[in-house]
Amino acid sequence: MNVTDAKFVQGFVRMCSDGWEQGWHERNGGNLTYRMKPEEAQEVMPLLDRTRPWQPIGADVPGLAGEFFMVTGSGKFFRNAVLDPADTTAIIEIDDSGKNYRICWGLVNGGRPTSELPSHLMNHEVKKEISGGRHRVIYHAHTPNTIALTFVLPLKDEVFTREIWEMMTECPVIFPDGIGVVDWMVPGGREIAVVTSELMKKYDVAVWAHHGMFCSGEDFDTTFGLMHTVEKSAQILLKVLSVSPVKRQTITARNFRDLAEAFHVTLPERFLYEKQAEEE
Repeated sequence: MNVTDAKFVQGFVRMCSDGWEQGWHERNGGNLTYRMKPEEAQEVMPLLDRTRPWQPIGADVPGLAGEFFMVTGSGKFFRNAVLDPADTTAIIEIDDSGKNYRICWGLVNGGRPTSELPSHLMNHEVKKEISGGRHRVIYHAHTPNTIALTFVLPLKDEVFTREIWEMMTECPVIFPDGIGVVDWMVPGGREIAVVTSELMKKYDVAVWAHHGMFCSGEDFDTTFGLMHTVEKSAQILLKVLSVSPVKRQTITARNFRDLAEAFHVTLPERFLYEKQAEEE
C-alpha cells in the first residue's frame, strides 16, 4: 500500500483539484488542512516517518495534541496536487504540548506546510471543541466574487450574511449561522489566526477582506459545498448590482422566518433586522 491509496488522501487531492478547476487557486494561492481520524492515522502509520525533528507551529493548540493532519504545502500549486501529492502535500503530527509539528510524509522535494498553518490549526482547535469533534476540514481559497464584494459592501457580518442569503433560497438553510467578516490583515500570522478563530466560534464561514474565504466543515464534500454556495451567491449578487443598485424585489425577513420554520433551522434575528423596516 502507498499513502496515496488511502481514501482520505484521495478525497483531499480531489478537493484540491476541484478548487483549482473553479479558478480559486491562482499560482500557489489557498490552502487546505484535514484532521485525520484515528483509524486513518493507523492505516498509514507504517508508512510514516516519525523521526524527523519538531518545528514550532507559531501558535499553541493543546486541544490538538497528538493529532495527525494532512496539509497543503507552502508555495505549492493546487493544480499539481492531483499529479504529485507526495510533492505538494504532507501529513504532519502535532506533539504532546500542541506547540510543535513534524512532517511524517510528503513534501518529498522540500518545503514546509502552508504558511497559514497557525490560522488553520487554531481554527481546527476551536471547531473540534464546538462541534464535538465532527468538524475535520479547514479550507481557504481566493474566491473572486466574494473578494470583489469586500470592496463594495460594508465589512459587517450582518450585511454580508443578509446580502448573500438573499441571492439563493438555499443559503440560510446551508449556513444558518451566517458569515463572519475579517477586516484586511496581514496573512499567515498569529494576529489573523486569533481574529478568525474568534469568528469561528460563531460561524462556519469567514470572509477575509480583499483576500478570500475561510470555511470549516465535517468532511470534504460539505466544506467544499459550503464555499461553493457562498461564492455562487456572491456571483449572483455582483450580477444584480451590475444591473441596478436597487433590487426591485427580494427575499424578505418574513420570508426568511417562514423558511426557517419549514426547514427547521434557527436564523439569528440580527441578520433579519436591518431591512425589516423597508419591507413593512
